[in-house]
Amino acid sequence: MQIDAFWKHWKVREDPFVAEEARDDPVFHRLVEADTTHPEFDKIFGHCDRPSAAVVFGEKGSGKTALRVMLERRIQQYNEGRESGRAWVVRYDDLNPVLDRFASGRHGGTGPDEQALEKFRLADHQDAILSLVTTRLVDGLTGQAEIPGVPQKRKQILRAVPAGRRLDLAVLSALYDQPATGSFVGRWSQLRSVLKQGSLPTLDICKWLGGLLALAALGLGAVAWWKGDFQGQEAILLGLCAVGAVLLLGRWATGTARLSRLGRRLRGEIHVVERGPAELRRALEEIGSRRLSMVPLPDPANQDSRYQLTARLLGVLKSFGYGGLIVLVDRVDEPALVNGDPRKMRSLVWPMFNNKFLQQEGVGVKLLLPIELRYLLHREEADFFQRARLDKQHMVDRLEWSGATLYDLCSQRLASCLEEGAEIQGLADLFEDSVGRQDLVDALDQMLQPRDAFKFLYQAIHEHCLSVPQDEPVWKIPRLVLQQVRRDQSQRLQDLQRGLRPA
Repeated sequence: MQIDAFWKHWKVREDPFVAEEARDDPVFHRLVEADTTHPEFDKIFGHCDRPSAAVVFGEKGSGKTALRVMLERRIQQYNEGRESGRAWVVRYDDLNPVLDRFASGRHGGTGPDEQALEKFRLADHQDAILSLVTTRLVDGLTGQAEIPGVPQKRKQILRAVPAGRRLDLAVLSALYDQPATGSFVGRWSQLRSVLKQGSLPTLDICKWLGGLLALAALGLGAVAWWKGDFQGQEAILLGLCAVGAVLLLGRWATGTARLSRLGRRLRGEIHVVERGPAELRRALEEIGSRRLSMVPLPDPANQDSRYQLTARLLGVLKSFGYGGLIVLVDRVDEPALVNGDPRKMRSLVWPMFNNKFLQQEGVGVKLLLPIELRYLLHREEADFFQRARLDKQHMVDRLEWSGATLYDLCSQRLASCLEEGAEIQGLADLFEDSVGRQDLVDALDQMLQPRDAFKFLYQAIHEHCLSVPQDEPVWKIPRLVLQQVRRDQSQRLQDLQRGLRPA
């Protein structure tokens, strides 16, 4: 018998248990609207008006990505209808671009992957987060995207933004804007115009005036040489032009050299943003040395510089109605440089286990991590736990699901797929009368997590359909099939835990 015929008989429009990845699961996305989630969700979510950290460890298939999607949905619901105090979501779940930029440049090195990841610092994570937020803001201000929850015209908003906040955003853009398409130079010019940061750079004025005075001095000298004598006024004017040219060109040369050194220092400190030295120097020059001195810049000698920049960014976001940042860290095992290796994941994630970073005012970092890192975490020394202070981070040691919770989840998935007029009321109606609700709860309890629960139910239906001919259909799954599939799936999970078979 075909599985489609089985579902059609029960008036189920799509298979509730075939999907294995939350991102591509239409049934899950319908259930998101119904707030179907894990029992510990509220602990992880916290409060949007006071963002807090959370650390979650879970097996593959335990629902970490589903949890992230649900967090995004709940934050979106919180933001709707609010003009201020909204929460800005940072999806820090695609680390491939960040790691590629880090490892491909001379800063990350061209050696083995392990060596590149071992150099990844907390500062690099902070730079990556600052870059994600800044780029999205610049996209909105330059008309390439919408700023979430800000339907008004950008110019009307920016009129109310203090000059200091506009300067902060200009500096953040110069350092961290990473356009997906096009060049940074074009976006930078457009942003300067929007932010009213478009004055002619002082060094350009010095260069052009100094050049004109130098030409004037040469012209006066040529005239005097042709006439064969120097008169008093001509000599004074020639001297003034020469002195002015030397002073102005000297100011231009020293200023350019200072900005070039600053640009090289910043380029050597920010590893996860692609920015050419000439582009960075020009942007800094157009901001101006005096105004740059008013803003903290990334400095290896100042560990607080990133925290200060984050505080400045929060001030900018407040101008757009946002009171805090919520950073969702997920899929740390998927980047090509990591490739599921627990040691590489450790090198990537461990810098973020820092109490000062996780307890920043107005910033909530949610770490959704593979279970392999939990095993490595428990091997750390006391000084690591003192630095991380995991007792303050709302840690979920293992994302676990009981049989009853999985039964409810599977029943909700089935109910969301029923057509109008369907006769079945719940999951147990798919099985013979000899199979009770508690039998299914006990079987699902051995599956431990949603993905394996779905595999178990899909396999039970599949095995039943294989054993029944199409011309003599049996619509309810017998106890014998349930017991056989339960044994097979339990053995599969045991073999998986022992490393004897793939997932």
